[in-house]
Amino acid sequence: KLSHPANNRLQQRAKSTNQFHAPAARVFVPISRSSRANKHHSLTSSFTMSVMRQRFGSILGVARRSWPALSRQKLSGSPIPFPQNKRKSLELTLSRKKTQPDSANQIIVPWFPMSKADLDELGTHSLEYGAELDSDHPGFLDIDYRSRRRKIVEQGTRYKYADGAPIQDVEYSDSENATWSFIYDHLKQGASRYAVRAFNEIQDDMEREGIYRRDRIPQLQNVSNFLSSRTGFTLRPVSGLLSARDFLNALALKVFFSTQYIRHPSRPLYTPEPDVVHELIGHAPMLADPDFAALSHEIGLASLGASDEEIERLATAYWFSVEFGLCHEDGRLKAYGAGVLSSVEEMLHGCSPPPLAPPTYRPWDPSLASLQPYPITSLQPLYFVADSLASAKGKMRDYTQRMDRGFDATFDAAKGRIVTSPSVHRLPLPAS
Repeated sequence: KLSHPANNRLQQRAKSTNQFHAPAARVFVPISRSSRANKHHSLTSSFTMSVMRQRFGSILGVARRSWPALSRQKLSGSPIPFPQNKRKSLELTLSRKKTQPDSANQIIVPWFPMSKADLDELGTHSLEYGAELDSDHPGFLDIDYRSRRRKIVEQGTRYKYADGAPIQDVEYSDSENATWSFIYDHLKQGASRYAVRAFNEIQDDMEREGIYRRDRIPQLQNVSNFLSSRTGFTLRPVSGLLSARDFLNALALKVFFSTQYIRHPSRPLYTPEPDVVHELIGHAPMLADPDFAALSHEIGLASLGASDEEIERLATAYWFSVEFGLCHEDGRLKAYGAGVLSSVEEMLHGCSPPPLAPPTYRPWDPSLASLQPYPITSLQPLYFVADSLASAKGKMRDYTQRMDRGFDATFDAAKGRIVTSPSVHRLPLPAS
């Protein structure tokens, strides 16, 4: 597999410091301690060497979303002091768009969404199309699966918030529902032991309300309505790979981009990218918890107008909290990150570690976590552990408040808009 061109591309991504890799939705059946040593390599390497095509694209150097480093530059009567080639590029962009700042003292920042309707603009800016599969994907040779997946992706692409219509339901097949049921049972068993109390309580609430059932894949709109009633977060379908900037920006508006297709039925315990299982079992229940939702929202707000370097640090902090976060609860280690909650093997590894090769644990500190390298081809060797979900949120808030972008951003829930102080000048959204 290492010599396969698809894996070579993943290796190149992994070597780049400009990439943020979303976690693979690792899902494994529980295995005994005695068999873990023998099975660990085959289970994890076959899954994680292709990891996923990732939720996020390149943080830096993406042609479609390449921004001059202008986070703290201001428009004034004199020229902006940055390299001539970037100045020329900016002047060309502004002249083509015929865009001028409203004030002589506005801060120039990369484009970011001010409202949920602005997120419709990102539909044409996905970096990879979700219906396209690499040749080592389990469904690559399955024409029916590829056709089915393309249909689901195209249906999601048509969703526009500005239209005011709900997210269209997907009519999942019996085979797709059976795949969901198989995984749901295994993850629920693991979560009963290793997930934070809030996760299990919320999942039980969703089952009581008929939103979650073991024999049927939930619909995004129903889950979105539930989240909205609890924390104000909503879901929206995504057509493919988004840049880290775009994905994190949406969190500022309390919007989580979610896939709707499910993994190939031939390998229900494996997926090379985020699918509806990872999104709705790993992420959605925690987004109904006020502290976890606030933590996610803080990262989103901090990403608005941030420099590329700041986006990279925020994305890494996201990895070690929203995706792979642990916390102390009832004297034990419990999982709250989606990458752990959507993998029984990761739950065992992180919350009940093997005595011979345990992972490293460090107290949750976003300023340290944001600079910490991490692997994408194995179980995590390092976890950051918070004292509680409230503590995780509080430390993230303290970290983001120390960032100096030159302006503050808040979300006006009543108006559904981002408010900045002072006002900023957003560069035009680059053409796709």
